Amino acid sequence: MGEELKLLGAWGSPFSRRVEIALKIKGVEYEYSEEDIFHNKSASLLKYNPVHKKVPVLVHNGTPIAESQVILEYIDETWKDNPILPRDPYERAMARFWAKFLDEKCTPTLWKSCMSVGPEREKAHEEARELLSTLEGELKGKKFFGGETVGFVDIVADFVGYWVGAIQEAVGVNVLTEDEFPLLCKWAEEFQNCPVVKENLPPRDKLLAFFKVQAEVITSFYKNKA
Repeated sequence: MGEELKLLGAWGSPFSRRVEIALKIKGVEYEYSEEDIFHNKSASLLKYNPVHKKVPVLVHNGTPIAESQVILEYIDETWKDNPILPRDPYERAMARFWAKFLDEKCTPTLWKSCMSVGPEREKAHEEARELLSTLEGELKGKKFFGGETVGFVDIVADFVGYWVGAIQEAVGVNVLTEDEFPLLCKWAEEFQNCPVVKENLPPRDKLLAFFKVQAEVITSFYKNKA
């Protein structure tokens, strides 16, 4: 078809990696462009995502699509093979519900529970445990959120399935543990070991180093503020 497909992303972004996983599931070839989102955003990123100025951005034949969940749905509707969203309307709606729950509730709360300090961390930790309990319940009787194969919700849950473990190790906290959330931890293991996922996850040692620096910066900020 002579299609041009380019992904503007960042190596450590779970939102960017979601898109890569979906494209690999679909077997779609694309060009990847690494963005320095902290220090030097490219002219292409500012051109194609002038509203949020964030990754990921998928550029399909010159037309940009931003926001990872929007991109995932676009990919699923454009390339029909190996669907990542259910075809049943109700199941499709529920997949969107859980994806929204993950991005709007789980991800920011888990981040706070690991990266904040003092009473703020304690409060976020309790909130995170409640949210993880809800996810644990949704996994009962399932291998993946999508059933027997990785689907839309699993891809959106990549932060829980991979990034949280690295952040916990880097910071020295325990929120997602096997004792308390055995189904989630088993799911995370299955998710990480799925070949199409495994080959599109960032190196763990690189993530650990990055988050250790982030934690030091945050701790230093709070100490100087006190």
